[in-house]
Order: sequence, then structure tokens, then C-alpha cells
Amino acid sequence: MLQVLVIEDDVLIGMLLSRILAGMGHEVIGVEGTEEGAVTAATRRRPGLILVDGRLRGGSGQGALRRILDSGFIPHIWMSGDPADRTRQRPGVLVLQKPFTEQVLALAIAQVCVDAAVMSDRSA
Repeated sequence: MLQVLVIEDDVLIGMLLSRILAGMGHEVIGVEGTEEGAVTAATRRRPGLILVDGRLRGGSGQGALRRILDSGFIPHIWMSGDPADRTRQRPGVLVLQKPFTEQVLALAIAQVCVDAAVMSDRSA
């Protein structure tokens, strides 16, 4: 089970992701729609996984993620309805194109967790 922070400005999508993640056995520790809210939530709870949308009501997903990762790596998945986001992300960032299925989300979570474990082993 992972503690997951969802950074998503669309309330309905945030609620849907929360239900899906809970159904997968994960604990959603927050759904934040602003950069400041996301940074505050991540600082308070230090999630094991972050799902990030690019567009937020206040600030941006990229800004939030950059600030959160300044204090240490957390596995994360970028979610976007904009196909151009794939080309704007740095190499190695997993991007899910909205809309995506529950199965695709489960595979993405497994992949970023494996990648994070490999990174951790390399730095040890």
C-alpha cells in the first residue's frame, strides 16, 4: 500500500482517482488543486507516490513537483490531457495521457515503484 498525493485541479477527476486508488489498496493522503496546497500537503505527509496534473487553479503542477522534489525524490506520475506534455517532460518521467484506464494507472504505479527501487539501489 502506498500513501498517494493527487495533485489535480478538477474536483471530479480528483474524486475518481481517489476511489480508484483506494480500490487498489492505496491511501490517498490528499487531493490538492493548487501549487501551494500540494507543496504543503507533501511537506506534512511525505507521500510514497504523487500523481501530478500540469494545470492547477493556482500555480502549476511542474512548479509544485519541482518544489516538492527539492527536499528529496518521490516517485511520481505526470497526468495530462495535452499530448504536447510528453515532449515537454524531462527524460524518464512517466506521462499518462488523459483519459486513461485503471489498468494503465496500475501498470504505471508498478513501473515508477520499480524505477524508484532501482534508483535507490544504485545510490546505496
